[in-house]
Amino acid sequence: MRLYYSPASPFARKCVVTATELGITERVERVTVATNPLSTGETPIPGNPLGKLPTLERDDGPAIYDSPVICRYLNNVAEGTLYPAGERLWTTLTLEALADGIMDAALLMALEYRLRPEELHYAPWLEGQWQKVARALDTLETLWMSHLHGPLDVGQIATGCALGYLDLRHGARDWRAGRPQLAHWFTAFDQRPAMEASRP
Repeated sequence: MRLYYSPASPFARKCVVTATELGITERVERVTVATNPLSTGETPIPGNPLGKLPTLERDDGPAIYDSPVICRYLNNVAEGTLYPAGERLWTTLTLEALADGIMDAALLMALEYRLRPEELHYAPWLEGQWQKVARALDTLETLWMSHLHGPLDVGQIATGCALGYLDLRHGARDWRAGRPQLAHWFTAFDQRPAMEASRP
């Protein structure tokens, strides 16, 4: 299998951490790809017409994307336990979606800063994206701590990667302020070998 990714992408990192936690890193070759959302040329990513990362090129089937699909596939390959059975599965998938939403908004902000000239930055739009992040962080702090402290699952991995991306791209926003439980959880989670090995 070949994982097309960028080390700075939080979605790609989620796949790398998942593979590491499942103990199958040796089965997943990482291929670093530079993408540009403004590019109108051919995608450099085999099998993904969207030209987005991450994409997993399989040995026995077509490429799959994006991170929720890849992580679930890797869990199936490894016969892992990152997707619990029963009612807890829906909670886990919802937490993953919440963390992915944080990544989406934070990535859009980063692209605004990186791709548009400073004089064209649209402050209300940037703040609107950050408010999505802030609401999600407040929800993690108030409603999700018991789940985050439970058995490891893909929702926790996604949350850890989302918070790591906030540190990487939006550290000045100080997401930890007013969220002591979440900050404490992330301090410990970020020390997992899979997180340390994938830190951009």
